[in-house]
Amino acid sequence: MLKKIAGQLHLDTQYQHLLTEIKSRLKKAQLRAAIVVNRELIQFYWEIGMLILAEQAKSTWGDKLYHVLAADLGESFPGVQGFSKTNLYYMRMFAKHYPKGEFVQALPEQLTWTHHTLLTQMVAPQNLHIKQWYAAKTVKNGWSYRELRAQIKADLYSRQADLVVKTTNFKDKLPSPTSQLAQEMIKDPYKFHFLTLGDDAHEKDVHNGLVEHMKQFLMELGQGFALYGTKHPIQVSDKRFEIDLLMYNTKLHCYVVVELKRGDFHPKDTGQLNFYLSAVDEQLRTTGDGQTIGLILCENKDRIIAEYALRGINSPMGISEYQLSKLLPKKFESVLPTTDEIEAELSEFAKD
Repeated sequence: MLKKIAGQLHLDTQYQHLLTEIKSRLKKAQLRAAIVVNRELIQFYWEIGMLILAEQAKSTWGDKLYHVLAADLGESFPGVQGFSKTNLYYMRMFAKHYPKGEFVQALPEQLTWTHHTLLTQMVAPQNLHIKQWYAAKTVKNGWSYRELRAQIKADLYSRQADLVVKTTNFKDKLPSPTSQLAQEMIKDPYKFHFLTLGDDAHEKDVHNGLVEHMKQFLMELGQGFALYGTKHPIQVSDKRFEIDLLMYNTKLHCYVVVELKRGDFHPKDTGQLNFYLSAVDEQLRTTGDGQTIGLILCENKDRIIAEYALRGINSPMGISEYQLSKLLPKKFESVLPTTDEIEAELSEFAKD
């Protein structure tokens, strides 16, 4: 009987509306509760850090405090997490970083303790605006602790923040707010340090290297990029052309044509890319897709020449530099110790 009633209700649109509304409100309530719990935890850790700072200023305990305090708290509150000697040290560092509790107003409530400790370790106290930038990106993109650490190590702020002068025509060729989002997503330079190539390497070598290290390449491109095709064929009239890398961005909801160039940027590169963008818009773009965007990646560019080259282009595109990890010259290779030599030396050191 119950199954019959349930089956009838599942077909009832009014019931489905009720169920959906309750689910939606429950998720919102869970999120609010999680934010409140997280906020209280961060505040509590800061208060503990302030207590440790105050008492250490009046004592000569030194770092042994953390070992003893962690053991005593663990004995008093068995099963309670968060009071390891390392975490107690982070609490002190956190409090010292924000002596007036600046984090309450400056940083988003959704930021977890692990994210806070990472920002405390990797960004100087005086650079609060940089912390705010990374914190906002973390919440917006859902970065994990490891992703945030990777972005800070790669100095994403210096390459993507508003202070960077980026060579694009997005503002004139894309509607708002798409133009702003596209501008924010572009980096300059891109760091392909996972590729090691010599000076005599060709464009195909860079292309093959990026395809071989696709995971690292997508991480460097940033959020929302997915590979659609490499050397993607485009047929125009009776001739076949190949796009170096055809991507799709799920945040911009559009195709992104990436063209790789070794050496210096040349104005003719924009003409070739403009041709590909027109072809993709005509042949691949469907209802719901935004205007196709182009990105030229070159090793060097004269910014003024690049800006002039973009002025007569109707399609949205950007021009960014990329950096590779260079092979060591042969004359230096013999100077560096081998892995076996390093391990042997460490073994001898351990014996001493």
